[in-house]
Amino acid sequence: MTFKRPYSAGLTALAVGMFAATSAYAEATVNKGDNAWMLTSTVLVLLMTIPGLALFYGGLVRSKNMLSVLMQVFYTVCIVTLIWAVYGYSLAFTGGSDFIGGFSKAFLKIAPEGKTILDAQAATFSADVNITELIYICFQMTFACITPALIVGAFAERMKFSAVALFVPLWVTLIYLPIAHMVWYWAGPDAITAALKTFEAATDKAAAQAAFDAAKTAFGDDQGWIFKKGAIDFAGGTVVHINAGIAGLVGALLIGKRVGYGKELMAPHSLTMTMIGASLLWVGWFGFNAGSNLEASGGAALAMTNSFVATAAAAMAWMFAEWIVKGHPSVLGALSGAVAGLVAVTPAAGYAGPMGAIVLGLVVGIVCLFFCTVVKNALGYDDSLDVFGVHCVGGIVGALGTGILVNPALGGTGVMDYTIGKIAEYDFAAQMVSQLWGVCTTLVWSGIGSAILFKVVDVIVGLRVNVETEREGLDVTEHTERAYNM
Repeated sequence: MTFKRPYSAGLTALAVGMFAATSAYAEATVNKGDNAWMLTSTVLVLLMTIPGLALFYGGLVRSKNMLSVLMQVFYTVCIVTLIWAVYGYSLAFTGGSDFIGGFSKAFLKIAPEGKTILDAQAATFSADVNITELIYICFQMTFACITPALIVGAFAERMKFSAVALFVPLWVTLIYLPIAHMVWYWAGPDAITAALKTFEAATDKAAAQAAFDAAKTAFGDDQGWIFKKGAIDFAGGTVVHINAGIAGLVGALLIGKRVGYGKELMAPHSLTMTMIGASLLWVGWFGFNAGSNLEASGGAALAMTNSFVATAAAAMAWMFAEWIVKGHPSVLGALSGAVAGLVAVTPAAGYAGPMGAIVLGLVVGIVCLFFCTVVKNALGYDDSLDVFGVHCVGGIVGALGTGILVNPALGGTGVMDYTIGKIAEYDFAAQMVSQLWGVCTTLVWSGIGSAILFKVVDVIVGLRVNVETEREGLDVTEHTERAYNM
């Protein structure tokens, strides 16, 4: 599944207007239980970023750069929150074009005509069941916050804070918002479901068919470009992980290696902090995945179950593979595997069956280990905290795996086709082509776009600190503070 989008007022008006004479369509209502679950999920996703991701990344760098990482992550959350409220939500989740939304909800102008902002509703996967739109706005806001925060791990310990401060808002505006719109925006199920109900109940089938076809065409037109291609992404394999992962790799390559990379020991200064951060990530990820169902229903339960088993499987796969190859199991390996499992199951969480999720976890644990060791060492790039190896590679494995595991014959849920009112017939080739559209579009858009943005930032403020600053550490030189005063 994908996130539910606020339904299009225009499309709803079209359907209701067409069938007003005969339709028994009732206005959608807000379920308080769903609202409560989404409030909880939203806070859980924030927990993933601060303190989860901040501590996970902070523990992996050297002590002289601990605060710099914490500051970059915290800044990202704050600046993206403001951007989201001013124009981000509107550009991502309103109609406009296949590639980007419009400004109809800029400055959170969401109050329905004649009502207040408290009455605004957003659609879910179920027709006639909505949630409060402000909750949906905040939920999606947390996704927009964590995505660029993931990127900073790729060039940790060497990028100017001024460069981060400029790059993040540019990247969110020009890369994240279009991808989010292309992958996740659709009109919602209500209008087309109402049209289908009316068609089935109509006595004049010819007129009803013509009206229904018109509504179906409007429904199909009001979707993001990748969504139209049929790509499915339950909670952000493409929008969050591939998007951030490829941007991180581009940044690491353009900024260059850390001083002494490959020659000096650059061990994590506190795996204890990293363990705490990884654990918070796992806890928060239940809001990330199960919350993406937008309803406190069986779909959320499935996403929760898959977020348990895939994560555990990936952690064990990485740990045992490393044990076999290197002769010892490591805490960092188990934690990295767990994060890789969470990444891979993100797009599949509401689509795969639990056994399929376990297989996905086992596969991604080994694949990401291979990329973070063999491939990284062979190519010699300095992705400080393995953003590409875990998030981009894990996201690709998850996105493609989702296309396989959604198959009902493998325990998957199948994909709901609202135009026929039931689960569509599974077509392996068609679904994999759709998934590839999502993966490749994200890689190209984010890869090329990020490279351009890094170059622009380099011209304006410069990307990298000088050698002396880097050797002394960014905590003191950039922020005049120390993480530890002993």
